[in-house]
Amino acid sequence: MNTIKVMGDTYCIDVGNSYIPFYKLNEKDIILLDTGHIHEREMIESAIEENEFNIKGIINSHGHPDHVANNQYLKNKYNCLIAAPMYEAQICSSAINLKAYYNDNTLTEIKDKYGYMLFETDFYITDKQNEINFCGVEFRIFHTPGHSPSHICITTPDNVGYVADALVSYEIIETAKIPFDFVLLEDLKSKDKLLSYDCDIYIVAHKGIYDDITNLIADNIAFYIHRAEKTYELINGRMTMGEIVKQASIKFNVNLSNIYKYDMIRRMLQCHTDYLYETGKIRLVIDKGFRKYERKNNPLNS
Repeated sequence: MNTIKVMGDTYCIDVGNSYIPFYKLNEKDIILLDTGHIHEREMIESAIEENEFNIKGIINSHGHPDHVANNQYLKNKYNCLIAAPMYEAQICSSAINLKAYYNDNTLTEIKDKYGYMLFETDFYITDKQNEINFCGVEFRIFHTPGHSPSHICITTPDNVGYVADALVSYEIIETAKIPFDFVLLEDLKSKDKLLSYDCDIYIVAHKGIYDDITNLIADNIAFYIHRAEKTYELINGRMTMGEIVKQASIKFNVNLSNIYKYDMIRRMLQCHTDYLYETGKIRLVIDKGFRKYERKNNPLNS
């Protein structure tokens, strides 16, 4: 059995790279908090079937592939309801909307590669809501945009806080080469805001369970800033984003074996260059028809 009791009626499924929390309404019916990656479907189903659970609902923290991949599949199988942050639910409602996430890919590529991310939402969670009544149960909502446009943390009735991807565990801090954010500057604000997120226990999707996250918050902030500084160090003279990606692949030993991996790494690095630009470390220039980045102290500045 790969289920872990966290507190009260709050549990999580260990699928290897992440925890999938769920809340038991009774001995049979549960509410899932996220549905994992498509490659984790078999492990999730195994845990559900082994315990003879029935999924009554799904609440999503955000709309990334490793959190919504099994939404529609489970909705079809269990006829369950789905609640999700409004903006990200709309993005994941159609392939053409999903292009807002994957704007480097064609619509055909998105349908073929990311079609599993599409799902129908029953209840939209707005950025003004601090709680929702879902399947007859009250869940508190704590807004933490940055990792994604409208990322949320979800608190179960047991006062267990599902932090999702607003933080990463120490294992990830030690091993991640290029952590992903949508807008790093906003994510750092949300991480700092988590100091006021008062719960008895916290579940971090990737991947840990903590009684206290005070030190983890500080270490996450330091880690993300440090990785952005490592991207800054890659910039030598004036460089296009493509040149930065190439340098990162060499420096961080990142495999760019196909276009999808390349696009993923480019998106990861883009959040760093955006942060460096917004914090005054680099500038954007047009150099012989190319859009390039350079350090503010570059002697070639004009």
